[in-house]
Amino acid sequence: MSADDTSEEADLTEGEEVTVQDAGEGQPPSFDDGIVDLLSWILDTETRARIYLYLRQHPDSTSEEIATGTGLYPSTVREALAELHEEGKVERGKRESGGAGNNPYEYTTQPPSELVASIVDGVQDGLNTVFNLDRHLGQAEADDERGPVTITVEFEEPEADADDD
Repeated sequence: MSADDTSEEADLTEGEEVTVQDAGEGQPPSFDDGIVDLLSWILDTETRARIYLYLRQHPDSTSEEIATGTGLYPSTVREALAELHEEGKVERGKRESGGAGNNPYEYTTQPPSELVASIVDGVQDGLNTVFNLDRHLGQAEADDERGPVTITVEFEEPEADADDD
């Protein structure tokens, strides 16, 4: 967590539920802390996981809207969004407005399936390293470094409705 994270985030304990506030409603939606933990592992921090979850529910949000909706400091949100954008995990575009003035960036996330696909090679390599640990420690011959673990991610295309023809 960065120094800009709220003290509420720093006080989270095992098993505690994390919420993302919906700026348009009084009650914030809650997420199973297991989902937040998994996303935190994939995205490196809980802050980035909370931003990702918020954007999945509210695509095309600005950094200000994300900060309001998640309860994170605006500077923390801007920094995390810049990193996520650089890594290709979020996309940004200028919000169109009819008037003059500054058009802020609005953000969307990559689909969860693409997020999973982006980490598969690293996970597979790590699992095979553990499987081949004796070889890496010099206690066995290194015949084949590939190992038995192969992870495949298959994307299913949504089926087109028969009425669309």
